[in-house]
Amino acid sequence: MIAFIGSVFSPWYRWSGRKEPQNHCCINLVTTGRDGRFTMTDRGRSALRQTRDTFEVGPSKLTWTGTELIIDVDEWGALPKLGKLKGRIVLTPQAVTQAEVRLTPDAGHTWRPFAPIAKVEVDLAPGHKWTGHGYFDANFGSRALEEDFAFWTWGRFPLKDRTVCFYDATRLDGTKVALAVQINPDGSVREVETPPPLVKMKRTPWFVRRETRCDPGAKPKGVFSLLEAPFYSRALMETTIDGEISMGMHEALDLVRFRQPVLKPMLAVRVPRRAGWTFKD
Repeated sequence: MIAFIGSVFSPWYRWSGRKEPQNHCCINLVTTGRDGRFTMTDRGRSALRQTRDTFEVGPSKLTWTGTELIIDVDEWGALPKLGKLKGRIVLTPQAVTQAEVRLTPDAGHTWRPFAPIAKVEVDLAPGHKWTGHGYFDANFGSRALEEDFAFWTWGRFPLKDRTVCFYDATRLDGTKVALAVQINPDGSVREVETPPPLVKMKRTPWFVRRETRCDPGAKPKGVFSLLEAPFYSRALMETTIDGEISMGMHEALDLVRFRQPVLKPMLAVRVPRRAGWTFKD
């Protein structure tokens, strides 16, 4: 699930010139399986309401209680699987970190891993009810991703006594981001000075390239595809770190492809625009 102010993957935001991020807000939620849904409605300024501890976009709302992030979802699935996706997600961090990472030298893009170790409870209709481990982070930017990056890949892998995150990216000027961080249960964050090697993997059905980090000689592999697009992939990935096998979340983003104008009308089918909204309270 992703909550946007300035929906970076919305064609409507791109066509608007990206001058008013508050006029292009979105709650993007993807569920998988037989009753899986994809929701990504681009909503206008009137649908955005914020306080210090709440964030509302139309019918959906995020609330921080001080110990939990409560996400009340009331969205509508896009093509090809229409229908309501409604319910609640509760994320309980084991600890909240204070880490902040510049992804570009001028901080035009910044990453905040707020709670890399967390418990998640999901109760969504239709048919999604489970409890497991989860993760909460945020990205902030003053420019479009494709203005600074050609490609990036990210992964979060839980281990028995800590969690590791890998951020690898190629900027348009050819420089690289090669970040590996270790997060401990108390919320302390440490950069891994010598991360495991970066290993290429099998491309997606859309031929998006993928890579992640693993111990020398190990072979990471995709376990379950969660979302595939011509420029993006999200999947459960199995890798080996310090001799320990871990299955975590992985994504790859090809921003050279995303820049292609032909993709925007295709995205508009999956990302409807709903500019008007009136809160009832």
